[in-house]
Amino acid sequence: MANEAKPCPCDIGDRMEYGGLGQEVQIDHIKAYVVKPSTASDKAIIVIQDIYGWQLPNTRYMADMLATNGYIEVDAVLKYLKEQCGVKHTGSVGFCWGGVATHYLALQYPDIKAGVSVYGIVREQEDRYELKSPTLFIFGEKDAVIPLDQVNALEEKLKEKCKVDYQVKIFPGQTHGFVHRKREDINPTDESSIQEARKDMLNWFNKYM
Repeated sequence: MANEAKPCPCDIGDRMEYGGLGQEVQIDHIKAYVVKPSTASDKAIIVIQDIYGWQLPNTRYMADMLATNGYIEVDAVLKYLKEQCGVKHTGSVGFCWGGVATHYLALQYPDIKAGVSVYGIVREQEDRYELKSPTLFIFGEKDAVIPLDQVNALEEKLKEKCKVDYQVKIFPGQTHGFVHRKREDINPTDESSIQEARKDMLNWFNKYM
């Protein structure tokens, strides 16, 4: 739990000044942000935010980026995607807390065709490694929240137990939050890593969806 003595580890990077291309919708009891590509698509990515919520401009920027590459985005439920958006293929990407949720979806929901967990907290439990959908795990080498020994342990367990495709990728010199909480325009030394990680995410979805 974060407090003044121990601030939230996700409170890093830069807040984007970004309005978004999509719209807010109400899905049962859930408020969500939906953005659709310019051409029809039967694919969707569920974007699961970090602790700062679905209204954070940085999260909406990531959703919009995915939509421009041909995916429908929404922070909510598979039922809505199928019934209201005509979706047949669904993936999930999550950041920090959302990375943990994406890992969970990959374990529990075969309908999720592909997942990308971006610096999701590693939980060392024996039921965390038998993934049901191909999953890419992205971490930063200098992440103070997720030590490298935890990342290495995750990879070893996946090698032992996972029967579907997966990849664990560590970005040298990068910290927690670098993919969606850092801005390339004011962090030029980080730009290549930010862009590479985002490209990896898109390539993963294109390959498995």
